[in-house]
Amino acid sequence: MVEEKRITTPLSDEIVKDLRAGDKVLISGVLYTGRDAAHKRLFDLLQAGEKPPVDLRGHVIYYVGPTPPRPGQVIGSAGPTTSGRMDRYCPALIAQGLRGMIGKGGRSKDVIEAMKTHKAVYFGAIGGAGALLAKKIKKSEVVAYEDLGAEAIHRLEVEDFPVVVVNDIYGNDLYQEGARRYSR
Repeated sequence: MVEEKRITTPLSDEIVKDLRAGDKVLISGVLYTGRDAAHKRLFDLLQAGEKPPVDLRGHVIYYVGPTPPRPGQVIGSAGPTTSGRMDRYCPALIAQGLRGMIGKGGRSKDVIEAMKTHKAVYFGAIGGAGALLAKKIKKSEVVAYEDLGAEAIHRLEVEDFPVVVVNDIYGNDLYQEGARRYSR
């Protein structure tokens, strides 16, 4: 039976330990955005022994490049992008305390191992629903790498942002479970 859970960021050990692949989750609190270019910069800073411009410990990164807001809107369309493009950078960020990621598509073995080792989770958001997901974002501000435009790191305040746990800290993978279930 799939459970629906409400969680608030930043994510504590207790929250992460309670999440299981397949859980429907509503997230409230702060999410940070980041795509390929921002991840590369964060990774390069860590490799150089420098501190990132945003403390990601306990936080969740949403793989999104939001479109500009229309008048009266907080943000434009904000749908997830493919997570695999960030996989080469994620183990280092997870090792530094990143607790969650939101995107679409599967993750590499290295990312899954890092999630198990350092207690992080991967959430899936529905692709193609960017306009609907944007309605759950109550505030948005650029906090780093403004020169990257849509790929800058934004600090989003969200309320009941809908996701599904794809990978949990126990090594469970919703995509693999679904494929097994439906291949019979």
